[in-house]
Amino acid sequence: MAKIKHNNLLDTVVSVMTNAKESGAIHLYAEDEKFNGRQIQLHGEKLFHFGTTGYLGLEQDDRLKRGAIQAIEAYGTEFPLSKSYISHPLYAELECLMTKIYGNPVVITKNSTLGHMGVIPSVVDDGDGVILDHQVHWSLQSAVNPLKLRSVPVEMIRHNNLQMLEDKIKKLQSRCDKIWYMADGMYSMYGDYAPIEELMLLLNKYPQLHIYFDDVHGMSWKGKNGSGYVMSVLQQLPERVILFGTLSKTFGASGAVMVCSDKKIQQRVKNFGGPLTFSVQLEPASVGAAIASAKIHLSEEIYTMQEELAEKIAYFSKCLKQTELPLIVDNDSPVFYIGTGMPETGFNLVKRLMKAGFYVNIGFFPAVPVKNTGLRITISRLNQYSEIKRLCEALVVEFPKALKDTHTNLERVNFAFGRNTVRLSKTGTHQPNLSIDSYHSIKEIDPDLWNKTAGGHGFYDWNGLKALEKILKGNDTPEHNNQFFYYIIKDPNQKCILATFLSYGIWKEDMLAPRSVSVAIEKARQTDPYYHTSSCLSLGSMITEGDHLYLCQETPYWKEAFNLLLEQIELLEKKLKPQYIILRDFDTHNNAIKSFLHSKGFIQASMPQSAVYREFNWKDSTDYVSTLSKRSRKHFRKDIEAFKDKLQVQIKDNLSDSELKKSYELYLAVKENNLGLNTFTYPFSLFLHMNTSSQWEFVMIYAKENQDQLIGVMFCYKNSSNVYTPAVIGMDYQFSREYNIYRQLLYQTIMRAKELGSKRIDFGLTAGFEKRKVGAQIIDRCCYIQTRDNFALEALEFLRKD
Repeated sequence: MAKIKHNNLLDTVVSVMTNAKESGAIHLYAEDEKFNGRQIQLHGEKLFHFGTTGYLGLEQDDRLKRGAIQAIEAYGTEFPLSKSYISHPLYAELECLMTKIYGNPVVITKNSTLGHMGVIPSVVDDGDGVILDHQVHWSLQSAVNPLKLRSVPVEMIRHNNLQMLEDKIKKLQSRCDKIWYMADGMYSMYGDYAPIEELMLLLNKYPQLHIYFDDVHGMSWKGKNGSGYVMSVLQQLPERVILFGTLSKTFGASGAVMVCSDKKIQQRVKNFGGPLTFSVQLEPASVGAAIASAKIHLSEEIYTMQEELAEKIAYFSKCLKQTELPLIVDNDSPVFYIGTGMPETGFNLVKRLMKAGFYVNIGFFPAVPVKNTGLRITISRLNQYSEIKRLCEALVVEFPKALKDTHTNLERVNFAFGRNTVRLSKTGTHQPNLSIDSYHSIKEIDPDLWNKTAGGHGFYDWNGLKALEKILKGNDTPEHNNQFFYYIIKDPNQKCILATFLSYGIWKEDMLAPRSVSVAIEKARQTDPYYHTSSCLSLGSMITEGDHLYLCQETPYWKEAFNLLLEQIELLEKKLKPQYIILRDFDTHNNAIKSFLHSKGFIQASMPQSAVYREFNWKDSTDYVSTLSKRSRKHFRKDIEAFKDKLQVQIKDNLSDSELKKSYELYLAVKENNLGLNTFTYPFSLFLHMNTSSQWEFVMIYAKENQDQLIGVMFCYKNSSNVYTPAVIGMDYQFSREYNIYRQLLYQTIMRAKELGSKRIDFGLTAGFEKRKVGAQIIDRCCYIQTRDNFALEALEFLRKD
């Protein structure tokens, strides 16, 4: 019945990246006729290049260039044959050199992405389990996904959270032969490291544990023979550790390399490693360049290069420490992340730096949480000290300007990254055109003002919220306790242009997830009721549905008003520390809102469709049917009219204790069978209130053939603005198909609303297909989300049954 349109993460990513592209921060084209590693030309201007992942600048080394050219001249542009048949002549030399670098058996792969796709399914058996660090590189996460089809359990932990890792190990050790933990050695966005020494302690403690490191960003600039960050810590590769390095990025060529101390694993992967078997091998030029680079790695020169880079890293770090710029991680890696908070601030700063003569990367969702946008600045051995100093000076000048342009400040940026506890200014950054009033109870707001603005929908008019505040307070279970916050913003003429309310409480993280995810999670909740639940600050509440934000977009002040609201939400965030902020129930096609909230650090997520009925220009049921489409009229006669004589319909203002109990049981039956919108069960006190409030009534359907047994009920609210709201439904599934109870309830709701002279029915979310059949208008809905990190979003993705 209530099938939710899945919130496809890819759609969200595409939408966010489209904004980044339109801002001029990504998908650019270099215009250089020749590269020197220090500069890159964009839009006709030469910029100093601080966005490379070639940290040692080996891609510009003449020896690598000659190696590539000579290989092409000797063997052509490619060797179009799988390595399973024949490797071209240079491969043997490269494999020998890479074995010397690592001191262990290796397998050369086309790139790290194809390498993970080949290695992971080969080494992870059906009886194994996998645990991922939630910031591990996308290529590795993608390679793990197919394991779910083999029923391999896949878990995820928060970034570098060793306690959570050990808990997951304990959870899996009784049902898994081997447990694979997968992480990066050095993480590509913030430049931070895996806690390798601590992980080795866990490796020794748990014999089932195996560790799979992706160390492509730690390669070459660190470690003996440039073997990478992981090897710089380990020195010797343990038997139960698999390591991935790269022949591209800092290595200067192309390809990737798997390393392990177990010869059997190496041969297993080499003999049949999926893409490693069927893909065309590395081009001769790549192998020729890699051989030249490997020889440098095996010489003393690599240590001179590492030291030169280390000195420039230390110099940039020293320069930054003399500023107030928000450096997110301070270590000795060549990656520096300067936080900007909101995406629009990051985009603005990137463009400013381009005008000042510098190119840097933008870090944004999904690589980082959307409100943790920032500049990813990388230092290369080829960068000169004078350029590094000038970049720092440009940042000091341009960073405050970008903050001012985007109506934010350093305190808000620091808060977004959890860097300190600086009190946020209550005056905010908006212009003094508007006034804002905040309240903790609807009782403090003029009822007429509220009902004419935000309260004209659903059951959250003034009276409804007054009751809801009482119902969601003082309960034994945390999910049934909410805090409420109200905001009214007026223009210079004291006209209300924004009105809304927010609530704070516990939500299920899978509320908008596919049904298959909720089914799996609900099994775990039988023993752990609050598994995958989080604190949430949301427009509206968990119980209400509809347009929770009244915003007059016709006024020139609407963005300023929305900015002012977001500042107030940020103050609440500082106080309450919710995992999620959700601005919900927006029209998906409101592109102005979409663009505005994307720039403010919110990502769009799909919600179930909502439905509204307005067409009351008919006299009776026969006339009503004539307003339906030809197809819907057919459905009406077959699925609704055909059962009218078998059913009895009653409208009741009050129910007996037994009737209310039965109605609540029918609601629970719908709740248990409908995981398309998975929320906590509503408290029984809500239904007790319905039974005493003059604004609530019950549309009851009985089966005549079963001694007038109650088989369906619609709990309906009569809004003060003459809007009828069927807010909750209950059905007996034993009879639901036999009598098409759901469609009967929809039809009877329309008949009752007509009888009351209602101007509109707010049918709420889900089941848009069914509501369209009875003449309702369907509206695509979405919400906008901010999270403290991406962990919950990514963890739920791995629970999907693809």
